Amino acid sequence: MAGIIYSPKDIFEQDFKIAMRGYDKREVDEFLDEVIKDYESYISQIKILREENERLRDELATKVKASSSQERIPVTPVPDMGHVAQSATNFDILKRISRLEKEVFGKQIVE
Repeated sequence: MAGIIYSPKDIFEQDFKIAMRGYDKREVDEFLDEVIKDYESYISQIKILREENERLRDELATKVKASSSQERIPVTPVPDMGHVAQSATNFDILKRISRLEKEVFGKQIVE
């Protein structure tokens, strides 16, 4: 995307040479006044949208931090009971993974 070449002030201060069969100066000035209004409107809209964009990025970053701290699975010590404890632990891990997948992917897993 190319940058903005003219500011409203540049348009306002632009002078055109007068020729024998030139344009009506009053009509050109009126048109340029409207162009200046448009530029000022675009500049204010861009400013508002950039501020909103920044606010939304901040909100997203805050939510990501909050959700990542909430989704941490607490690690509980498992007593050493040999193979039986290991299979129960694997089963618990699989259940947790399944719940996480359902949260993340939702209905896509069912389909």
